[in-house]
Amino acid sequence: MGNKFRLIFVEPNGSGGLIHYAYQMCTALADQGVDVTLVTGKEYELSDLPHNFRVNNMLDLWPLFVQKTAQDPNASFGKRLSEKIIWNLRRVQRAFRLIRAWMRLVSYLTQARPDMILFSKINFPFEILFLRQLRRRGLKLSQIGHEFELRESKSSLAKLFARAYADAYNQFSIVFFHAQENRERFHALFPEVSMDKTFVIPHGNSGWLLRKSLGEKGIESLRQKYGLSDHVPVILFFGLLAPSKGIDDLIDAFAIARRTCDAKLVIAGYPTKHIDMDDLRARIAVSNLARDVILDPRYIPLDEVGPLMGLATVVVYPYRSSTQSGALQVAYTFGRPVIASKIGGLPEAVDDGQSGLLTPAQSPTVLAEKILEIITDPARAARMGEYARQLSETRFSWESVAKQMVEIYTRFLSSEKGPDSAN
Repeated sequence: MGNKFRLIFVEPNGSGGLIHYAYQMCTALADQGVDVTLVTGKEYELSDLPHNFRVNNMLDLWPLFVQKTAQDPNASFGKRLSEKIIWNLRRVQRAFRLIRAWMRLVSYLTQARPDMILFSKINFPFEILFLRQLRRRGLKLSQIGHEFELRESKSSLAKLFARAYADAYNQFSIVFFHAQENRERFHALFPEVSMDKTFVIPHGNSGWLLRKSLGEKGIESLRQKYGLSDHVPVILFFGLLAPSKGIDDLIDAFAIARRTCDAKLVIAGYPTKHIDMDDLRARIAVSNLARDVILDPRYIPLDEVGPLMGLATVVVYPYRSSTQSGALQVAYTFGRPVIASKIGGLPEAVDDGQSGLLTPAQSPTVLAEKILEIITDPARAARMGEYARQLSETRFSWESVAKQMVEIYTRFLSSEKGPDSAN
């Protein structure tokens, strides 16, 4: 059969980290000779980039990142009730749009009949019904196991939904993970899913962002926007803002570190519905850090990501729970040392003491010590950043990722029994 086959990658989100990931994976697979089509949402934000694969932005969904308005704590009961009704009606309307999109997707995939379909994250339990339809029609399905736990919700209903996902994973012939730790955790949660259909591949870098960077001009523009002086060390958090990201712990750690250093903390990223920005601001105020912490709670434009990294002395990922981090790969791409929690697949991505430092999760005191280690030793920070860049270009290169995936797919498609062995 060779290494050429037809693959359709389904990533419904037309903006954000997952579509950035999908774009790079599709590019790399196409470079390996795979006939690739990316199916995504109508709001596809990367249309201006070069493509060596087809894009079908047929999924009529909704934008993920919209400017949020702060709730008025003094609003009347009637206004609050009205806003809640509108919010619930919007959820119902979105549910219908998602179901309609899935129906169109099933029809399209059935007609296209690729050799393999690759799905990104499965977001809702009812999507299992459509996966079953595809499987019954003889289509072969695979998935990237970005997330398989509901990190931001602890309700009993969320736990029930989590169990329902086991049936979804049984619809896939192949599931990829980005760390051995994640693969083992997955099988602890879903022992009914065969281990020999799961494989570990590296998480690719974010090299495509180098094309979007505004360079020194962009760095200076952001420096002025944030009110930063030229030589002050900058500690950066970059990514979606959510409780599982440990931002509270980072603020507490910065309050400790700030006692013995002159530094600034920049927290930049889009706030999810699970995080209370007012609580975050209150925490900053109580710690007397209002002048030293810059909050930039928005979806960072692609051409500002490089300058943002350019400002940073160190990029911190103080996660409380995680599988892996695409944002960490952004730091590596731009040659920045990192500090990350010892959870999930992060220890497999960080060479402790070389590309960055590892720290226990939810340990602000230890995190403060690690921050001081890096920002008080510029030469060491520079060495770590250079090593991180080398990792980005070697271990986490998309060429390496794509070659491994093509080998796994080729073995599967050449065998009536599927993959003959696990990693």
